[in-house]
Amino acid sequence: MDDNKVIRVRDVMKTKFDLVDGLATVSEALAEMRHVENKSLIVDKRHEDDEFGMLLISDIARQVLAKDRSPDRVNVYEVMSKPVITVDTEMDIRYCARLFERFNLSRSPVTKGSKVVGIVSFTDMVLKGMCDYN
Repeated sequence: MDDNKVIRVRDVMKTKFDLVDGLATVSEALAEMRHVENKSLIVDKRHEDDEFGMLLISDIARQVLAKDRSPDRVNVYEVMSKPVITVDTEMDIRYCARLFERFNLSRSPVTKGSKVVGIVSFTDMVLKGMCDYN
């Protein structure tokens, strides 16, 4: 890798993501998913002093499906992670990958200021970012 070339999170992130309300049921959240290629939903802030949350498809599998709970009776806030670590659009993907490794993350919301503008995963960084280094 060229030490002088910096690839930023904004260069590899997905800009198509789904934002859901924490009070929605899991069924409602899944029905509202427009970007089925994503394996997560960003849970919106309830107010200015709140934090973003994240609901992974694997969370639904472990906490709803495997426990035989009804997705119509489970709210997103019951199974989501909150607060979540977010990354800035300007972060170098090498540091983002180190952050993911340190905190055992697979994906994270990408923010610009206080607004979510995308989502990034290890897959995005490797498949999109590593190719740009060559």
